Amino acid sequence: MAEKIVSLTLEGKAKLEAELAELKSTKREEIAEKIKVARSYGDLSENSEYDEAKNEQAIVESRIATLEATLKNAVIVEDDADVSADEDKIWLGNKITVLDVETGEELVYDIVSSIEADPMNGKISDDSPLGHAILGHQAGQTIEVEAPIGVLQYKILKVEK
Repeated sequence: MAEKIVSLTLEGKAKLEAELAELKSTKREEIAEKIKVARSYGDLSENSEYDEAKNEQAIVESRIATLEATLKNAVIVEDDADVSADEDKIWLGNKITVLDVETGEELVYDIVSSIEADPMNGKISDDSPLGHAILGHQAGQTIEVEAPIGVLQYKILKVEK
């Protein structure tokens, strides 16, 4: 089965690479030490420390495989000629400032891939209702976003690369 192609920003790629390096070096060594210590306790059939360490090892190895596949199949947004061809439009990697028409509140978001999304820190996915609705639009436009709470209106105030 072919792996899914994922768009990433340079920052997102760097974070995934850092996580992968941490898991492959430090975390693997920590787990190997836990397994070694748990084995020293004797009978493995009733050794909960050993079972826990082996489960943790499986989780880490699964995450390593996922990160490797993601990075192997990632397309970096800044290198995509189609995205950068129209400088005025909103694409992955842009920072946007929008005005919530109903509340008058200004909001600032980075548009990122779903892998990089962190709404609590102002990083919204291009798959989110607002992220999806705003792609391809420009500063000055007002957009409507269908959200679970109803239709919201946002005016795009500023787009930064």
